[in-house]
Parts: sequence; structure tokens; C-alpha cells
Amino acid sequence: MVLNGDWVKVRVRSTISGVNDATTTPVRIDADRAAGTLSLGWTDGHATAYDAVTLRWLCPCAYCRGEAGMPGWLDTNPTLTADQVKIVDVALVGAYAIQVTWGDGHATGYHSYRLLREQCPCASCTRDREQRHQDHGGDR
Repeated sequence: MVLNGDWVKVRVRSTISGVNDATTTPVRIDADRAAGTLSLGWTDGHATAYDAVTLRWLCPCAYCRGEAGMPGWLDTNPTLTADQVKIVDVALVGAYAIQVTWGDGHATGYHSYRLLREQCPCASCTRDREQRHQDHGGDR
């Protein structure tokens, strides 16, 4: 990981067999703290970019998502503060995820590469998700 002013750059060089494939193996992770963005380049050539607000809403931790049948904090549809969407740091978690540290101190969510790829907000991936949803019956 390279810290350079407002940038955190990570070059990913290893994978865990069976965990990552060409669509879920990043070769580049760039966090621009000043702009509040996280960009990933994948082995298959695809590029994903998240703004900090969208990334925070994706937090998969028990506090944000809930556990044991109880709703999480994000389920209450909170208004996020500037500190809650300020990227302070990004760290690798093994060869399968990143851990974002937010301005409010929150850092318990491990954003897996699979999650980040599956929820890619680009137009092409959004269209593909919508099509898969329709193909499987939509909102029955």
C-alpha cells in the first residue's frame, strides 16, 4: 500500500484459490481521500468506481446490516454526516477484501472483492443486475 497525500494506492498481487476469479480479483485499488472515491481495476479489465456515500451504504458489518434477525443501523435510513462518508484509510484484508476506516472512526466492515464487483455502480453492471432481476421474476 502506498500513502501519497490524499491517495491510498494498493497493488494486489495474490489471490486465494476458490475465493477470487477474474471478475473478483482486483489488480489495482485507488482510494482518493480528497475526492471521496474508491476505484478498482479488475483482472478481466473492468473498472469500478465508488463514491464514498455509496461505499458507506454498502458497509456489510453487523452494526450496519444487523445480525440475529435484528435490523442494522443502515436499515433505519439515517442521514449520513460528512464524517461518516469521509474515507480516512483503506487496508487490505487478506486477499479477499478491503477495510475502510471512516471519518467517524467506523472500521468494522470488510468489503469483499466479490461484494464490490457484484454491486459495481457502472451503467453496464447496473443494467446486467436489473436484467437478472427481471429474468428471475422481479418483485413477485
